[in-house]
Amino acid sequence: MKYVIGLTGNIGSGKSTVLSMLDQLGAKAIDADDLVHAVMKKGRPVWQAIVDSFGDEVLTSSGDIDRKTLGSLVFDDHEALDQLENIVHPAVDERFREIIQETDEQVIAVEAVKITESGIYPELSALWLVTCAAEERLQRLLETRDVNEEEVRERLRAQMAQEEQAELADVVIDNAGTLQQTWEQVKREWDRIWASKWSHS
Repeated sequence: MKYVIGLTGNIGSGKSTVLSMLDQLGAKAIDADDLVHAVMKKGRPVWQAIVDSFGDEVLTSSGDIDRKTLGSLVFDDHEALDQLENIVHPAVDERFREIIQETDEQVIAVEAVKITESGIYPELSALWLVTCAAEERLQRLLETRDVNEEEVRERLRAQMAQEEQAELADVVIDNAGTLQQTWEQVKREWDRIWASKWSHS
């Protein structure tokens, strides 16, 4: 049996950092955003369904999905967002399951913001939540991404509070300290997974 970690947390919390650490330890690391890119490629069924639903205005001059334009269309429109997620999420879930079957690694870690709302959530072995104070997340995003402060604050407000997510999580990784402190937490949980697997083998 493979052990599947769902890695989540609000934007700017450091999910990618923790995913990279799990990758270094030997997990098969998957960024759900990469899967979204893959299923939305020009000519694929998801691409066609998005164009049919939202029109040619969401395409770049080369015919690819312009994710920024698409994102702005659905950001404040819950009905449109639901429509988009109903197109994209099943295809992403299916691709994720294929990867689990294909990979040789015993531990798989997938990073996604909305993993608790996805079809693969019931199939996870454990849900890991990466946390960090809101102001620190804001600062990181302003330093590392080409965004304005109000836009980031809006996105942070739109996401589920960390306290609510923590109630669902099996493991909480506090990423407010140094990289070494985060690494120590990740390594401790990694060792626990393997100790558990060996004890049942």
